[in-house]
Amino acid sequence: MRIGTWNLAGGWGADHRAFLRRLECDLLLLTEVPFGCDPVGFRVHHTVGLMTRGRWWAAICSAGDLVPLPDPEHATAMTEIDGLRVCCSVLPWRSCGRQAGWVGENTAERTRNAVAAVESARPDVWGGDWNHSLTGTECAGSLEGRGAIVEALTRLRLQAPTSTSAHQFDGASSIDHVAVPATWHTDDVQRIVADKGRRRLSDHDAYVIAVTRGF
Repeated sequence: MRIGTWNLAGGWGADHRAFLRRLECDLLLLTEVPFGCDPVGFRVHHTVGLMTRGRWWAAICSAGDLVPLPDPEHATAMTEIDGLRVCCSVLPWRSCGRQAGWVGENTAERTRNAVAAVESARPDVWGGDWNHSLTGTECAGSLEGRGAIVEALTRLRLQAPTSTSAHQFDGASSIDHVAVPATWHTDDVQRIVADKGRRRLSDHDAYVIAVTRGF
C-alpha cells in the first residue's frame, strides 16, 4: 500500500492533478484543500469546516470505498477504509493564533488539545500537515506540542516513518507526516519535490510511504 500526504497550499489545476497521479498512491491525505480538488480515480471526503474561504482544512482520498465519519476536531477529516479508521489533520502552528479555531493559550496547549481529540478517535492511519517536526530542530510548532504528538502515537501504537524525512529547507525535518500501525512493515519512504519545471506547486513537498499491512 502506498500512502501519501501533501499540503496543496490552496492550489489546484492540471499540474497538481498530474503530480498526484505521479505519486501512485492508494490513499492520499491532503491538507489546505481548495474547492474543486478532484484527484482522478479517488473518492474524496473533507472536513466540514473551512480553513479559509474556498479551502477545506483536510481531505482523505481513497482509491477504494470509504465511509465518511464525523470530524474528531475542526481541522481533522476522518473516514473508515477497508476496516481502518483514517484521519488527516492540520495541527496548530506557532503563529496560528486563536482565530484558527483551536483551544488554548499558546501553541503547546492548542496542539495538546487537538492531538487529544484525534487520539480519542483511535485512528489506525493518521497523517497530514502536523506543523511539527518529530526530530531535530523545531521550526514551526513547539517542543511541547511535539511531545504530545509523540506520546499519542505511542499510546495509539503507531509509527511515523516520515519522522526522519527531510524538509525542503536544509537542516530541517519534515512537518508533514504519515503514521501507520507499528505492526506494519515500511518498505520505502520518499520525499517528492512538488514542482513543475522551475515552478513550485506548493510551499510543501509531498511525502509517500510504501507499507505492507501487518496484523
